[in-house]
Amino acid sequence: MFSLNREREQPFFSTRAHVFQIDPATKRNWIPASKHAVTVSFFYDANRHACRIISVGGTKAIINSIISHNMTFTKTSQKFGQWADSRANTVYGLGFATEQQLHQFAERFKEVKEAARLAREKSQDKMELSTAALSIAAPQDLCDELQSPPVMCVNGPEDKLFRSQSADITLSSEKERIKKMLSEGSICEINLEAELFSLQDSNAKLVAALHEANANVEQWKKQLAAYQEETDRLRDQVTDLEAHGAQGPSDMMKDELTQSLEELENLLKAKDEEIRILQSKKSNFHELKQEREEAIHRLQELEMRNVELERRVQNAEQNLTSALEDRERAENEVQRVAQILDIKIFDLNDLRQSLVQLISK
Repeated sequence: MFSLNREREQPFFSTRAHVFQIDPATKRNWIPASKHAVTVSFFYDANRHACRIISVGGTKAIINSIISHNMTFTKTSQKFGQWADSRANTVYGLGFATEQQLHQFAERFKEVKEAARLAREKSQDKMELSTAALSIAAPQDLCDELQSPPVMCVNGPEDKLFRSQSADITLSSEKERIKKMLSEGSICEINLEAELFSLQDSNAKLVAALHEANANVEQWKKQLAAYQEETDRLRDQVTDLEAHGAQGPSDMMKDELTQSLEELENLLKAKDEEIRILQSKKSNFHELKQEREEAIHRLQELEMRNVELERRVQNAEQNLTSALEDRERAENEVQRVAQILDIKIFDLNDLRQSLVQLISK
């Protein structure tokens, strides 16, 4: 029967989504109807002039819902929506991969629902016109018989049968009206329960996100404290280099290191300010998430600057070591030259004394 219906119906919109159904026992929890995303399509039945939503998982139809004018598709989150089907006595839920797919499905559902409403109104207008025509064309004596009470009927068994059938039609229409009212009430109850469940789920997700944000703030504080300690250590190293450093190019490197340290301190102050701003904006989860990503990016840049600063300190230490070695070599050379000069002066004194002695003789 399902394959025959699909042969005579043609899809005019299709998408892929994860399908869920409300738990019939609790009316609160969602039960997955598919293990993965499946195709969900809108079909149009030309014979019945009706639209339905159909989704097949393997050989089983997991959704077969005829869209009526009183159905409503509700977006419960950015990628999830649901609607209640009184004929199937269940609530369907669809989880989409993107927000755009959810929006497209909701718009198509709205269009089909509006078309169903217009078709119902046209059908009601036609029924009213046919009823009015029948009432005008009916014989006057038949109208008199319908208006007379059953106890006054004296026209025979055929008139009694006609009145019994009219009473049965009235009772059946009244029963249908009562059933419709009950089904609409159950749909409203299911919708309210589904909305309550979605709100509870959203609240739980928001609380979890806030806890995660608090934990991330504490972690960022620890990282900033570690960076502050590293900055103090680098400042001490620069101070030692300034106390024992040589002249010339090393002074320029010290200035660069000092400037880098000042930039690092400014970044740390800016990070502290950002943490205070993040703590004041915890009520808005999306802004907090975006600022968190920016803070992580800036922390990464800070780590790169820290590595670069350490490399510069190492280069400065190497330059200072080489300068000290050059100074030590120069001092040794000066001492050697001084010793040679002392020996030459001593030899000159001996030569002078010898010349004095020769002159005196």
